[in-house]
Amino acid sequence: MNELSKETSPYLLQHANNPVHWKAWNETTLTQAKTSNKLIIVSIGYSACHWCHVMEHESFEDDEVAQTMNANFTSIKVDREERPDVDAVYMKAVQIMTGQGGWPLNMITLPDGRPIWGGTYFRKNQWINALEQLQEMYQSQPEKMLDYAEKLQTGLNQLSIIPETQNENTTDYFSPLIEKWKKSFDHEFGGMARAPKFMMPNNYAFLMRYGHQNNDQDLLDFVDLTLTKMAYGGLFDTIDGGFSRYSVDMKWHVPHFEKMLYDNGQLVSLYADAYKRTKNPLYKEVIEKTLAFVSREWLTAEGAFYSALDADSLNPSGKLEEGAFYVWTEEELQQILQEDFDLFRIVFNINPFGHWEHDHYVLIQSQSLETIAKQNNLAIVDIQSRKKAWEKQLFEIRENRPKPRLDDKCLTSWNALMLKGFVDAYKALQYPDYLKTALANANFIVNKLWSADGHLWRNYKNDQASINAFLEDYAIVIEAFSALYEVTFDEQWLQNAKQLTDYSLEHFYEEKLGLFRFKSALDEPLFASHFETEDNVIAASNSIMAKNLYRLSVYFHHAYYEKISRSMTKKILPTIDYPSGFSNWLEAAMNFSPEQKELAVCSPKAIHFSEKFSVQYFPNVLLAGTSKNSELPFLSNRFQPEEDLFYVCQNKSCHWPQTDFNCALKELVS
Repeated sequence: MNELSKETSPYLLQHANNPVHWKAWNETTLTQAKTSNKLIIVSIGYSACHWCHVMEHESFEDDEVAQTMNANFTSIKVDREERPDVDAVYMKAVQIMTGQGGWPLNMITLPDGRPIWGGTYFRKNQWINALEQLQEMYQSQPEKMLDYAEKLQTGLNQLSIIPETQNENTTDYFSPLIEKWKKSFDHEFGGMARAPKFMMPNNYAFLMRYGHQNNDQDLLDFVDLTLTKMAYGGLFDTIDGGFSRYSVDMKWHVPHFEKMLYDNGQLVSLYADAYKRTKNPLYKEVIEKTLAFVSREWLTAEGAFYSALDADSLNPSGKLEEGAFYVWTEEELQQILQEDFDLFRIVFNINPFGHWEHDHYVLIQSQSLETIAKQNNLAIVDIQSRKKAWEKQLFEIRENRPKPRLDDKCLTSWNALMLKGFVDAYKALQYPDYLKTALANANFIVNKLWSADGHLWRNYKNDQASINAFLEDYAIVIEAFSALYEVTFDEQWLQNAKQLTDYSLEHFYEEKLGLFRFKSALDEPLFASHFETEDNVIAASNSIMAKNLYRLSVYFHHAYYEKISRSMTKKILPTIDYPSGFSNWLEAAMNFSPEQKELAVCSPKAIHFSEKFSVQYFPNVLLAGTSKNSELPFLSNRFQPEEDLFYVCQNKSCHWPQTDFNCALKELVS
């Protein structure tokens, strides 16, 4: 076994028996690499990555490949989910080199870690030939490599420089960006008109809020089309709940079958908001199924959440195959469902629309149950109950299949995304168990992932926390704790959020640039700086911090927080070219619009009124409340015993308090 046998990451442990002399990314390994003066291979992937497994089998398990790697290189394996800082800088480098990126990410660097060559997946002979040529060049012409590394490093650092703008107006940007964005909409299946299709939850959260605040019904209809088509199956596991990472086709049908915690946490939040706005029972079903899946497969006894399920599982022949756990043959379904199969075939498209490859089908609806019921002269309640029975039957059969491999590490930011998902689902549906799960996870973060000296940890497994957290972790935990305050009115969660914000300002904020570094100033820097500003499947940590600072500036009357939030937003908005990559920034900017309001609920029955408020869609209203005298600056001197007082505030001023809750709600929408 190589040195990876000492690690806890499931991805690294998968490579512990490779003949390659893998080492983990740490200071000891990096120091040894410099001392040995060998080129470094940095190979980055994650446990649910299908092509990572393919390259491992073809190359890293091969003795000939291992001989080449072991003779001339220091080989380092990196779990990108544990070390997003390492992944981010090398991904930037490979994108500059090749114009594209992905995983596995394989980079060759100088002994000091500066990149000189890289790519993604390589076949065995390609890989060996490339390594041999690079080694020969390093021996014969090292100065060329050094010159290239220096130029690339300069280029990477320049990417962090964001041009200054004199435009102080943040309202001019929305309309042209939205109009440009609409041109890429898929009006048949929702989402963007391209494949593969990623869900991008922050895109639709922003579009829904913008459409709501601007009475743009076309935009809201598009969001609903997208959420409906995503919920119809394929990408969404209608049998067990939960979403796969993305679909390889245009119709959300055939997924890349891995299931990730970060996707599902954000999608629950998105569907919860959509349910509050529409009361669509399909959205409710998605929330319930997804959280049942998460609780069953990923929730630990400590209140934490595991990270992922692999795309691959054992097929009936005993070989690992992508999607084997999830797919069905027509013959299987006929045998299971018998006289119900003809109707099942219609509902779930056991036809060319639902066909995947070979004789396999991925279950997907293409019509609503109401439409199918009408076409087949059935009562809607009949088809609903039959669908539920089919799914239960198939679930029980599928549970006897070999399950996909589990990535059982717990990551701080991903846990916080799922925590917020449970909070948002509680707001929408008011199920007490959702709040109970959210509180358990929040306490896990406080007790296991927050150190006594104030910093967060990134990773947790086997009762051990490791790796200093990154800005992503702080930003999303702050956001989740703020959301938890809104449903509990327990001000300790806000105090926790403020404490983590102040720590972030001290150790991550770069005042000259006006943004937060991804990596703490207390940690050893990498060869290039990284300021995460582009919203991806997970929103950029800087855009989340901009929203956090705004929210906390209101609660704590903190002018410095507001100043930084405004400055960050104004810095980014003029640089936006493609809005889908900056949707969370656009939502952050909406917090400074004239429509932004606050509601302070001061009443012995504050939680009761919070519940009545939370089931409604108010994306532009920040909520606070108390059932006793509060020292929180936003609530100070507002509580009166035995009175229900509702303060609607806007632009740093509050109206005379209402005593009727419904009147306060009307004031919020006026």
